[in-house]
Amino acid sequence: MIYGIKNCSTMTKAFTWLAERGYSLPFHNYKLKGIDSMTLKRWCNASGWENLINRKGLTWKKLKPEEKENVKDMSGAIELMQLHPSLIRRPVVEQGENILVGFNPEVWSHYFPEKE
Repeated sequence: MIYGIKNCSTMTKAFTWLAERGYSLPFHNYKLKGIDSMTLKRWCNASGWENLINRKGLTWKKLKPEEKENVKDMSGAIELMQLHPSLIRRPVVEQGENILVGFNPEVWSHYFPEKE
């Protein structure tokens, strides 16, 4: 399963890269459908909540200072990511027991070898 936002250039790169290797993953648009706290907790436990929040994006920059200050631990991060799904780094891929956060072809090639 691949999670993200459809109109995102990084998502487009990831979808293209996967397709070129012969993969088509089910897609969950968490901006439209939301994201439940149990999924976010699983991701946080696997990759760290700090790794899931995109602090370089426009959504983070538009947050009020007090909202940013509340992100001191996993529960605060999960609450904020549910309120603002655009804060979640993209894409997030669940590949078996593995959680891949962000698009990195070098890392992804270990999980998605080219199909013959």
